Amino acid sequence: MRTLGPYDYVIAGGGTAGCVLANRLSADHNTRVLLLEAGGKDDWIWIHIPIGYIYCIGNPRTDWCYKTEPEPGLNGRQILYARGKVIGGSSSINAMLYLRGQSRDYDEWARVTGDDGWAWRNVLPIFKQSEDHWRGASEAHGAGGEWRVERQRLQWEILDAFRDAALEAGVAQVDEFNAGDNAGSSRFEVNQRRGVRVSAAKAFLKPALGRPNLTVMTHAQVQRLRLEGRKVTGVEFVHGGAQLFAEARGETLLTAGAIGSPQILQCSGIGPGALLQRHGIAVAHDLPGVGANLHDHLQLRMAFKVGNVLTLNTMAHSWWGKVKMGLEYALNRSGPLSMAPSQLGAFVKSDASQTTANLEYHVQPLSLDKFGDPLHTFPAFTASVCNLRPTSRGSVQLKSPDAAVAPAIAPNYLATAEDQAIAVQSLRLTRRIVTASQTMQKYAPAEILPGPAFQTDAELLTAAGNVGTTIFHPVGTCKMGRAEDESAVVDTTLRVRGIEGLRVIDASVMPSITSGNTNSPVVMIAERGSDMVRFNAGQSGTVS
Repeated sequence: MRTLGPYDYVIAGGGTAGCVLANRLSADHNTRVLLLEAGGKDDWIWIHIPIGYIYCIGNPRTDWCYKTEPEPGLNGRQILYARGKVIGGSSSINAMLYLRGQSRDYDEWARVTGDDGWAWRNVLPIFKQSEDHWRGASEAHGAGGEWRVERQRLQWEILDAFRDAALEAGVAQVDEFNAGDNAGSSRFEVNQRRGVRVSAAKAFLKPALGRPNLTVMTHAQVQRLRLEGRKVTGVEFVHGGAQLFAEARGETLLTAGAIGSPQILQCSGIGPGALLQRHGIAVAHDLPGVGANLHDHLQLRMAFKVGNVLTLNTMAHSWWGKVKMGLEYALNRSGPLSMAPSQLGAFVKSDASQTTANLEYHVQPLSLDKFGDPLHTFPAFTASVCNLRPTSRGSVQLKSPDAAVAPAIAPNYLATAEDQAIAVQSLRLTRRIVTASQTMQKYAPAEILPGPAFQTDAELLTAAGNVGTTIFHPVGTCKMGRAEDESAVVDTTLRVRGIEGLRVIDASVMPSITSGNTNSPVVMIAERGSDMVRFNAGQSGTVS
């Protein structure tokens, strides 16, 4: 096995966190950094045109195309569990929505971990330092950073109508989702620049590629971490059919995401001892929390046929609509080809007992039976609603000692009575907004998914299982926590407990999911993680 390096830092995973870390750590020209990405380059046009997500998700060129195990809460269905298979990771195929969540999310992290550094008042400046917000610098936003945030470049009458209908139901209309309290409805802001996707690779990695001290390797499949006792010395991986070892004389940084990071740890002998032994893997460190605590936002997709209004369904099924969309994008980088999967959002309470909004709506001017299917031929819109703070917990567990074999992904959706009750409340609330408002009546909305036949609580729970699917926000599988928390995988500086020279820095370290989309919180985690790594290097003197 040929050895590469030594490097000061080996970063295993070229997704959002890996791109941020590669930029920040290689800024010191005396530091040698290697970034390994199992996927390929982001040189396909549909990665960059926003509507291209429909061609990227579910496509083995850009997506690992994972599937869950059969889910009891989804009536035994297996669902697509998309993860980016390209430099930039899921930020290269995701919805591009810029959302931080609520201040309470981070204050809760600080409470459960005992580290006030994760509190909202302390992470807000970190969000701002990498942000380049279209409104410029303010108390809530930053300007001049790499992470561009803009308004979407299109508008739909049917979405404005839904927003007005939500107002009739008591949902305030606001213009800000990211100042700590996201209650209300507004148009989502996006990580785009003039109608083109801004991924983490484009924002953070590409500006650093000219640095001679940064090496990036794509199609580099990490197999395992190499340990000497309880110390990680680097990463074993496959590239071009060759078995290679990248030596890290400083730290190894695991940034493969909420699915990949626990799998790599388990393949390396770090994880639940009984699981590792079943697969013939020597237990280097019995750490039961590795792969546990998986949770995600389950979206319940309700679709309504409408009349007297234009939707993407009708445009996409007419030659003039396709021509119009192409011209709009070619001339102005606007129109439907510039749109994120969702344009209108709303954050609301499922019931009065909630202290803050616990539901998120993604409203779209289109409908289809399931992702990957063609759009319906009739005008319709979709209102997807997800429980922002699910109490159900699942797992990621290896199926083979070979890290190239997809792991068993079991989110365990709708496993708790609380999640089931909120699912039923969510469907009822959506119906109330759409069918009980004066605003929507001119469009004669008719429910097509899950369908009006589902009325009782038991029937609506079945309906939730029929239409529920991931919104691609897995977190928590290497959660951070206090020293006395035996389920915690990393400490609050993101070091793996009981192991030297190794940190996990990605969505897997979240103790609980944020109240909104998770990509930009991962940017913040990586920014904070890079500060921790650099501080440690300065204190210890281990990095030349």
